[in-house]
Amino acid sequence: MRILVVEDEHLIANSIKKGLTQENYAVDVVYNGTDAYDLASTEDYDLAILDLMIPGMDGLTICKELRKNNIHFPILILTAKGQIVNKVEGLDAGADDYLTKPFSFEELLARIRALIRRPKRSLDSVIAVDNLQMDTKSFQIKRGGVDVQLSSKEFSLLEYLMRNAGQTLSKEQIISHVWNYDADILPNTVEVYIKNLRNKIDNPFKKDPPLIHTVRGFGYKIERVKK
Repeated sequence: MRILVVEDEHLIANSIKKGLTQENYAVDVVYNGTDAYDLASTEDYDLAILDLMIPGMDGLTICKELRKNNIHFPILILTAKGQIVNKVEGLDAGADDYLTKPFSFEELLARIRALIRRPKRSLDSVIAVDNLQMDTKSFQIKRGGVDVQLSSKEFSLLEYLMRNAGQTLSKEQIISHVWNYDADILPNTVEVYIKNLRNKIDNPFKKDPPLIHTVRGFGYKIERVKK
């Protein structure tokens, strides 16, 4: 899952990024409204955490412009303003939820989980492809009841594949969704991680059909192919 954090207080922004990264989210951070809108309108995010009072384009304007341009990922407003009128303004501008500073990181996580679980995104906490099952809350993965151990980035890649089961995803789509915007990704990075996944969820289970498939010239997908 990929999250955009927009917060001009560097200490808060970097603290949020550190915490979310430890929770296996890919996180991009920007400190002003102009950069925020540029990224939000061109990159593929699952959620944005957006401070209202930021330099350049303010948070309310960003919300309005994104919604006007049919960009509908969830937006969580984060601000020091606690008055009811400010909350109403944020929600009316297109935000999905509102969190007032100071806040606990546990509450922020709970709000994020609630937003990305909304039915329109079909983001259930437990997802499955054939006999491969992933629990995104406990970070447990099982195939045929057998535990599979993955690194945090392997987990994020597998989750993206499973949430788009049956669809061919290009390397560019995978990189933009699984890695941070400023990550230094080599051309064969996706190939390396796909190989790692195959070595953990396909190769050890010889009696089961492989689930990860290469679509030559296009990318990768996960599904059970019926023979």
